[in-house]
Amino acid sequence: MANHKSSLKRIRQEEKRRLHNRYYGKTMRNAVRKLRATTEKSEAASLLPKVVKMLDKLAKTNIIHKNKASNLKSKLTVYVNKLA
Repeated sequence: MANHKSSLKRIRQEEKRRLHNRYYGKTMRNAVRKLRATTEKSEAASLLPKVVKMLDKLAKTNIIHKNKASNLKSKLTVYVNKLA
């Protein structure tokens, strides 16, 4: 166990951040799943900007890597454009 006050505080902060990041990571994955499950082009086209915005925000705050966000955005855009 930690011996210093600052170490105890750091542990509390890291736990809080971990839970925060986990929540937003899970929310992002669910949004991507929902978009991929969509088969209507109009519905998917309206969802895409929201998901892209979410990915950009998470990449900016280092919750996900910027390349991962870029790859996901690219794949999702291709998927939406292929829908009939």
